[in-house]
Amino acid sequence: MEENLGIGRYGGSLKVANVQALAEKLSSEIPDRYVRPERKEDIFTANDEISGESIPAIDFSKLFDSEYSEEEAAKLHSACEGWGFFQLVNHGVPEDVISKLREDVEEFFKLPLEEREKVAQLPGQIEGYGQVFVQSEEQKLDWGDVLALATLPPSIKQFRFWPTNPPSFRENLERYADEVKRVADGILKMISKNLGLGVDKLYDLFKGGIQIFRFNYYPPCPTPEKVLGLSSHSDAVGLTILLQVNELQGLQIRRNGGWLPVKVTPGTFIVNIGDIIEILCNGKYKSIEHRAIVNNEKARLSVAGFHELNFGDVVGPIPEIVKGDKLHYKSLEFEEYIKQIFSCKLESKSILDLMKLDE
Repeated sequence: MEENLGIGRYGGSLKVANVQALAEKLSSEIPDRYVRPERKEDIFTANDEISGESIPAIDFSKLFDSEYSEEEAAKLHSACEGWGFFQLVNHGVPEDVISKLREDVEEFFKLPLEEREKVAQLPGQIEGYGQVFVQSEEQKLDWGDVLALATLPPSIKQFRFWPTNPPSFRENLERYADEVKRVADGILKMISKNLGLGVDKLYDLFKGGIQIFRFNYYPPCPTPEKVLGLSSHSDAVGLTILLQVNELQGLQIRRNGGWLPVKVTPGTFIVNIGDIIEILCNGKYKSIEHRAIVNNEKARLSVAGFHELNFGDVVGPIPEIVKGDKLHYKSLEFEEYIKQIFSCKLESKSILDLMKLDE
């Protein structure tokens, strides 16, 4: 019987040097594959970086409070339409659930390399410990390591990639994943309502979907101005919910032609619209380009929770939204959409560019 390869069966990532181990040995010069020429252009966007703008804040509890729901839903609509990113406050995830996951993530990345590599990615896989979307021997590399794990639906979990050290990792991740799924479902319901689809349309589309967590570790770098912790991209998923594990900032979003730093408030999530939702709503909401930078003093850690459709679903504009408007995106079976993501990465393209119809 063919082995279940979970989400990794449509493409993988080439094995490259462990960045955390590399960073521990370096004192000054970094390997050329990590030097990013585009960082030289950052000086021309400095005015945008200090513009004073900040992403909107949405109160999750108010979205479901009859007294405040209408006003908060309007703020959510504005955030999705004008920003594609927002900070989520009062999300209701218990602090002990978050703190236990934080502790386990920090402990995992403190383990010796040989212990971390017990859950290393296999050839042709994207789950496990390693890097993501390394598709050629020539491409520039991110200054970071990741641990990627699928948590939903249960049938695609591959526990061989789940750390057993620390021993509490599996239990604490599953508790956290359940809570984040609840939050994602609530956001999808309100987005659906705001798009005029009724409260359950997007929720129904995503309720049996795939949930993946990516644990990001960005080591300190002796020349942080030359590297990127995570290359500029938009998320090819439906909805992303990001937890900052420690207090170091580093997330930046594309805004007005420059890079705007996102200042994360403790106790909040950062939520962003992904490519799939942009396509489903025919471009009414935008999936925004973003990246991560690093520093020269301390590692930065974050946990991204991605929410997608599932195999058998279709990625394409929802007819009720399009109505008489011009169709901006084509439709693909979700399985083909996943395959095309890897093809686009190999060619340094965006899946959104592939999905857009000629104007």
